[in-house]
Amino acid sequence: MVSRSTNPGGVSRVRRRALLGTAVLVGLVALAGLVAYLTRDGRQPSKSPTPQQSSSASLSGSPSPSTHTHALPVPPNTHDPIAFGKAAAATLWSYDTRAYSQTELLTALHGWLTAETKYADPASVDAVVPSRVLWKGMAANGQFATAKVNEGHFPDSFTRALQADPGTVTQAYVYAVTVSGKQSIAWKGTPAGGAENRVTTLAVQCRPSHPCALAGVMPSVAP
Repeated sequence: MVSRSTNPGGVSRVRRRALLGTAVLVGLVALAGLVAYLTRDGRQPSKSPTPQQSSSASLSGSPSPSTHTHALPVPPNTHDPIAFGKAAAATLWSYDTRAYSQTELLTALHGWLTAETKYADPASVDAVVPSRVLWKGMAANGQFATAKVNEGHFPDSFTRALQADPGTVTQAYVYAVTVSGKQSIAWKGTPAGGAENRVTTLAVQCRPSHPCALAGVMPSVAP
């Protein structure tokens, strides 16, 4: 078990995560992972499955992605939290070790985060990106991934809470959005590639006066 952090910066990150969880899920005790998200201390955030090197990947057969994407991801200009959540999920499930470094990808993903730092949780985004060491091995194999989004929606409990109290969201304008889809992975010498189903719940901020931005990745999926 990881010990409790005594670093002031860790305390600040914890405060931001607690505020994010509060903003998104006030009163939504039915959402999976809420208690853990609001009460976690300086421990590392729960990680979503990160891509493995091709030599150890456990993937079902699927056609290999054929597009070599050089451009780093740029957030869409939209005021629709579901549309933004779908775009963000596709971005978080995609990468190309042939086109940019792990640091460059992290920098680009941080550009998707809300500028309101008290609601932004960059650590939750970092957690879904392969570590530098893993990235180096993946890059040696020319590994890359693309994503296809099937659908996005507000979790049932979030919708019920908004119906019961429409003003709940108006302090931070942060919405819970659950997105499902498929991640396709390929690497040098693998014409068949592989694929895995993905599902995640994101916290998306959409203030009326600003385009949507990412607040963070929730540690548990809310149906």
